[in-house]
Amino acid sequence: MKMEYTKAPLKILLVSYPAQGHINPMLRLGKCLASKGSSVIFITTEKAGKELRTVNNITEKLVIPVGNGSLTFQFFDDGLSDDDPIRTSQTTYLPHLELVGKQFLSQMIKNESNTPISCIINNPFLPWVCDVAVENEIPSALLWVQSSAVFAAYYNYFHKLVRFPSVEEPYIDVQLSSVVLKYNEIPDFVQGFSTFSILGTIIMEQIKNLSKVFCVLVDTYEELEHDFIDYVSKNSVKIRPIGPLFKNPQIKNASNICGDFVKSDDECIIEWLNSKPPSSVVYISFGTVVHLPQEQINEIGYGLMNSQVSFLWVLKAKPPPDFTHVGFKPHFLPDRFFEETSGRGKVVKWCPQEQVLAHPSVACFVTHCGWNSSMEALTLGVPMLTFPAWGDQVTNAKFLVDVFGVGIRLGCGQAENKLVCRDEVKKCLSEAMAGPKAEELKQNAIKWKKAAEAAVAIGGSSDQHLDAFMEDIKARFKRYNTLS
Repeated sequence: MKMEYTKAPLKILLVSYPAQGHINPMLRLGKCLASKGSSVIFITTEKAGKELRTVNNITEKLVIPVGNGSLTFQFFDDGLSDDDPIRTSQTTYLPHLELVGKQFLSQMIKNESNTPISCIINNPFLPWVCDVAVENEIPSALLWVQSSAVFAAYYNYFHKLVRFPSVEEPYIDVQLSSVVLKYNEIPDFVQGFSTFSILGTIIMEQIKNLSKVFCVLVDTYEELEHDFIDYVSKNSVKIRPIGPLFKNPQIKNASNICGDFVKSDDECIIEWLNSKPPSSVVYISFGTVVHLPQEQINEIGYGLMNSQVSFLWVLKAKPPPDFTHVGFKPHFLPDRFFEETSGRGKVVKWCPQEQVLAHPSVACFVTHCGWNSSMEALTLGVPMLTFPAWGDQVTNAKFLVDVFGVGIRLGCGQAENKLVCRDEVKKCLSEAMAGPKAEELKQNAIKWKKAAEAAVAIGGSSDQHLDAFMEDIKARFKRYNTLS
């Protein structure tokens, strides 16, 4: 029996929070694990599954060969209609998701008893997954979808290792390893004024549960965040940097399997970029969830009109298929915007971001600084204009500008309640497109690009961490089954 456990492919369950920004990195991890010989089952809600099936031609329960292993999708019904009011707030939806998710996962583990599960991996906002794993004596790990620096900040906050801003002292700076974060550069999920403070509570539950996981996987690389990886690994759970996941060369043949909820006109967009000179286009996107005030959209629009730069701008026509946008109103652009920018500007509802950032015509990226977008830009060598909204985005912006040296600060986060005017937009665009600052940003971006490519190459630091993680699973799975 021991030989069977050793030789049989690892069977790994991935349980993802049903949002595009969580599904994409988890799916990339799944493809990486499958490419190395694992049998991977990807689990999320039926509502998210419906979007994935529509946009990506995914078939539930179909075994898809990936490298030396396989990937299968399985979706569970959360029991709510699409317009159920429970979906309108994380405060009501997250407890409901825990209730139905625990039941589904526990039953699935029983159903899979003939071929035991080697490991269960969840991403943040689902801290209850490791409870189910412990109850069923299955090794579990966490895929952290933010940076190692942000993880270290939450870890220090939970364990009260350093002072953080509070209601009584709101303007405290925080020392995070060698970096000082100002009060408005700290992940604001843990601060009382955050619109999404419930997410801070959920993240603290995940930090509390670290003793139940044997490893935390992070979509980053050793060369980028060594200090924070080392700090957490020495003081708490083992951190394994395995990114940039999207750039892993072993999953190139599975590029058609992705976690996007919106279909884009890829061919039309790439053709348009092909018509532009090298390093001449500004790419603008604020991710799947961030929705800027209309006044700010106006100022960005006028800044683009006045700057005369070419641009590709993603403006969502509808809210993402989750529960975060009650009262969503589509944006409109300034009068004569399309006439004034004809021939040099293109506005789309969605686009293939990895392909866009990799295109030689793209010079810089105006971004909300979500970690997925930040990692993609760093890996593809694209300088950034940072325009964070909330959560970890404000911390990522700090690192992109002041630590990694690849960004210019444009916005400061919604908590500051400051309108970035059109003149500032024009000035920052000009600075990022040409001149000594633009050259400095580009050189730093190329440095991080080369380091990222080396990390995911066979034998690179991230590739070695992924191999070591799989060996950890084998050892723990064998030990669990020997003891049972």
